Amino acid sequence: MQTEYTEDQEAFREVVSRFLSDKSQPAMVRELMESEEGFDSQVWQQLCSEVGLSATHFPEAYGGFGFGPVELGIIAEEMGRYIYCGPFFASCVMAGYALLASASEEAKASLLPEIATGSTIATLVLDNLNSPALVGESLTAREGRLSGNAPLVVDAQNASTLIVIAGEASGLGLYCLATDATGVQIAAVEALDSTRKLASVSFANADVRKIGDISRNTLEQIWDYLCVALAHEMIGGAQHLLESTVDYTKVRYQFGRPIGSFQSLKHRCADLLMEVEFAKAVTHHAAFCLAAGDGEPYVASMAKAMAADTYMKAAKEAIQMRGGIGFTWEEDTHLWYKRAKSSEVFLGTPAMHRERMMSLMEETA
Repeated sequence: MQTEYTEDQEAFREVVSRFLSDKSQPAMVRELMESEEGFDSQVWQQLCSEVGLSATHFPEAYGGFGFGPVELGIIAEEMGRYIYCGPFFASCVMAGYALLASASEEAKASLLPEIATGSTIATLVLDNLNSPALVGESLTAREGRLSGNAPLVVDAQNASTLIVIAGEASGLGLYCLATDATGVQIAAVEALDSTRKLASVSFANADVRKIGDISRNTLEQIWDYLCVALAHEMIGGAQHLLESTVDYTKVRYQFGRPIGSFQSLKHRCADLLMEVEFAKAVTHHAAFCLAAGDGEPYVASMAKAMAADTYMKAAKEAIQMRGGIGFTWEEDTHLWYKRAKSSEVFLGTPAMHRERMMSLMEETA
């Protein structure tokens, strides 16, 4: 199993980092937060067509480059570092992995190439974002008709295609329909983190096309892939907060000297560095396990829990070490704080993932 990044993967990180550092500066993020769409369509097309990030982890048979969770993790980490505002996670990660895991070959061949090129923006509609065990209770499909409500769907108002996991008489099914289909209603939801747009999606006897069957075990596997990608995004944000906070302590003077020279702040920065490195190591290990199809079955939940806790601690420390300005709207730290808080509960809280991790450990024992 791979244990560290190769030279090619580090070079790939540099490419992604240069692109996002140019296209996702805090001033740009603030503008996109206030817009209805929440992303720049021109930057999205450049990201997809020029840099090819949307196709990175898809198989070549479906228009992708044939890489996997490790390379996707690199992208997600850099997107978290720069708080990229766009439908990448909803379309390429959530909808993409659901299709790869459960859709028929015909549906994969039809939908994945368009998602890989960015010409189609899709999103995965789940009626519960806390636990895979609770999915399928509110959304039900009967005889080609879909009914129910999904209270929180990422980038639903920007998507043209909805990939839905709904309950059936015999289990779960994977369905597809357009956002403008009859019986579909999408309403924007005001959230703490305006950099990741959310909406509620309701279905009133909507006509849908079934594209696959999905078992509970498969849904658990999809959840692992999503959580590992999200964990990468969180450690990228935590790394940015650590670096920016250390830089701030070097230029902020108190009593005639940089506050970074004070022993108490040195210790706090050192403690935060260790937590970020531990969370980063677990998250990278989780991606290596997924790529190899081997490793601990609970590692995805461990990565999600540790990354969430570390991101929140980094955000709190960043605000506190900046003193009074850390709480102001003009200081950019609040952008990462809000993303950290929303990501903490997205796809399950740390407490829920630790419980899931312990259950998986007991099963394997």
